[in-house]
Amino acid sequence: MFKNLIKTAAIAACMTLAAPSAWAQDLLARQAPVDKKMRAVDSIAIQRLFQAEELEDPAAELYPNWEDEQINLYGNVTLPDEYKIDLRGFCMPTTNRIVTSNYGYRPRFRRQHKGIDINANKGDTIRAAFDGKVRVVDFQSSGYGNVVVIRHPNGLETVYGHLSKHLTKKGATLKAGDPIGLAGNTGFSFGTHLHFETRLLGEYIDPAKLFDFANQDVTGDFYVFRGRGRGTLIGKHDTNGEAGNDEEVRYTSSESAAAKAQAQQDARQAARTRIHKVRKGETLSSIARKHGISLDKLRRMNGLKNKSKIRPGQILKYS
Repeated sequence: MFKNLIKTAAIAACMTLAAPSAWAQDLLARQAPVDKKMRAVDSIAIQRLFQAEELEDPAAELYPNWEDEQINLYGNVTLPDEYKIDLRGFCMPTTNRIVTSNYGYRPRFRRQHKGIDINANKGDTIRAAFDGKVRVVDFQSSGYGNVVVIRHPNGLETVYGHLSKHLTKKGATLKAGDPIGLAGNTGFSFGTHLHFETRLLGEYIDPAKLFDFANQDVTGDFYVFRGRGRGTLIGKHDTNGEAGNDEEVRYTSSESAAAKAQAQQDARQAARTRIHKVRKGETLSSIARKHGISLDKLRRMNGLKNKSKIRPGQILKYS
């Protein structure tokens, strides 16, 4: 009997040591959503860093070079058999809905019209259709007049012609909707309008396949380029610019409001979280000096030890 009591007590003691205390379990339970939230914040901050880097050299995997003088410079490139163009996050370049001249052959001039003309009043603000980087800002008296060409991370280049005034410069990085010029009648033009082109590696795509000016919207979430003059639209378009696909996600109003509030809170916290992408040749000491913090603080923020090594491409938080 005495031996049984000792055995029972020993087993109970082992179970007590092996299992976390109620306090520890509560702490872990409270910590889990915090860790999940911080991962979400870090993901948002990292995504913003990559987006900023992408704007510095948009669609670099597709385009062979960057040239800021010529509008048409891709005569000898090989077009991809297929390329998926993301049309989400768009902004209509003008609020005017009237197309005065469509894409295609124009008998009057005996040549192709490689964009579309949208009616406009002189001085109307013309805006970037997508995030991107300005490649060309020029004036051509016998052609586009005042013209702006923007290269976008989705692979497109957009061309805005006959402007009365430029409102941007070469090399400027833009967000969709940023002003780039004012509508006008410069160059080879008959009446004030916006001449608008969409291209992939210099290959013209009818803008009407991508943009619905009458409804001030894009025609779908994605456009799959499949060679000259051919392509396919994919996805159900959501006018808020969110991803559209064949699956519908439904929320109750309370769930939707809570998700939106959480996303806004994560975005605010991410805005306060600053991160650095390690470049070749950098050290922890040089990064700490660059951002004006101590080496010890930089290590603590990133869970690094004194002998920890960093590698190019690594993401470090510094505030």
